[in-house]
Amino acid sequence: MRVTNKMIMRNASSNINSTKEIVNKRNTQMTNQKKIDKPSDDPVIAVRSLRLATTLSQVTQYYKKNIPDASSWLDVTETALINMRNLVTDCRTLTVTGATDSYSEQDRKTLMTQLQALQDQLYAEGNSDYANRTVFTGYRTNKNLTFTEDETTTKYRIDQAFSIEDHMEEHRYYSGNVQVPTTEADLTNTISDISVENYYRIRLNYDNIDSINSIAFQYSDANGTAYTFAYTESDTTQSFDNTVAPTETPAGTSGFSMTTYATEGDWEKAIGKKTVGDDEIVVIRETGDIIFGSKVASTLKENAATIKAQYDKTGFETGELRPEFYYDCVKMADELDVNVPVTYTKFDSNGDAISFDIEYTIAASQTIAINTEASNVFDSSLQRDLGEMVDAIQKTILAHDKIDTIKSMMAESQYASDEDQEYLQQWLDGATKEADFYDDNMQKLFSTELGKIDAYYAKINLAITDLGCKKDSLQLTQTRVGDQKETVEDLQSQNDDVDLSQIIIDYTAAYTAYQASLTAAGKLGDSTLLNYI
Repeated sequence: MRVTNKMIMRNASSNINSTKEIVNKRNTQMTNQKKIDKPSDDPVIAVRSLRLATTLSQVTQYYKKNIPDASSWLDVTETALINMRNLVTDCRTLTVTGATDSYSEQDRKTLMTQLQALQDQLYAEGNSDYANRTVFTGYRTNKNLTFTEDETTTKYRIDQAFSIEDHMEEHRYYSGNVQVPTTEADLTNTISDISVENYYRIRLNYDNIDSINSIAFQYSDANGTAYTFAYTESDTTQSFDNTVAPTETPAGTSGFSMTTYATEGDWEKAIGKKTVGDDEIVVIRETGDIIFGSKVASTLKENAATIKAQYDKTGFETGELRPEFYYDCVKMADELDVNVPVTYTKFDSNGDAISFDIEYTIAASQTIAINTEASNVFDSSLQRDLGEMVDAIQKTILAHDKIDTIKSMMAESQYASDEDQEYLQQWLDGATKEADFYDDNMQKLFSTELGKIDAYYAKINLAITDLGCKKDSLQLTQTRVGDQKETVEDLQSQNDDVDLSQIIIDYTAAYTAYQASLTAAGKLGDSTLLNYI
């Protein structure tokens, strides 16, 4: 084959370009320390790099964003629960103190002030938030758990369910009230006789309700046959019709009746004494008490009945819990909200609570529910219990104030006659009897509340323990994801990065070859046919 000078020069030029491309490639690799500059340089490395980059991006999201965010949420929740546990501990201490019988007037006032402060603080912790998202309200993180101001026109229709075994309790109701005379003519007035009756009751979780629209009692007999007897409101005066389902009246319930009163005072005034007939149910709208006569209570307890009540409530005070986080309810009116009515569903058709979990993805195919719903930790029962203890103290203080007032009257000159002194002594005896009743009620109530507060404490403590387990699991996952992140980073570095010392050697070799090719090409240009003649 004949080789011409032109062919030699063309091959030399091609070789120079090839070595120049290698020099350029090595120079680029030395500059950015990457094996490839574009996918076409090495498709295998490029595909593997994309996969590793995607994996690293996901793992980094878990490690630097999701897990720390979840951890912070759990920390805020844990702090709030610990604060609540401490408040409940304080409540228990005060309850133990209140159960004693050695109390001065100042001691009672101090105790009442402390309980009121705890009552206000207790559920304020339920409004704890993380990054302006409340932590106890499920996925409705833009709402507070409690009403943060008085809402006098807000109205809810609430459906609340009870079990007789868990919610029925014995409670004392006192009739009579000693009205201290203010003039000498009042001394001859009849002194009210104080008496006490014990009845079983169930307490609605709200007081000062507008009306109780319906109440149904359900149970099954020994054969498994389900029975329901119900009362529905028939008119605005809160009288009730007994409607039965199924059509056959459950044994022993045919004579039951139900009556509602606005206040305990109306109840006492209507009958002359706070009494409930054996076959009667009494509802007090002011206190939210459903009170059972002995036969009704016995029937319900023997059959382990459940109760479903629907009632309306207008007006909520600061610190009261919002019903939508605890019950099936309808928000019927609100002067600040034009989007009413609004229906909230808390329970499914089987009566099981619906969970509104906020789940964070903290690793591939691994999620964690970071929120603790308020309904799983605390309800308004503790708030109502504290309110009853405060009310018991107030009645005790008032009763002892009556004694002090009568004693002061006995020391006044206008009541110095033997006749007036005799009358005042009778008033003093009546007031002392009333004070003894309320002293006894306060001690018994506080003693009863100890067990309840222990149960609240245990429930909060369980929630804190559960939260601690979540934090431990999150910490283990964070460690594992951190190790995974380092592994992926190493693999990505092995796939994408070049060894700097090796690339310098390769660059030097390529540059030397390039210089040699230039030198060789230069020598070819100096040679012609005349050199060989």
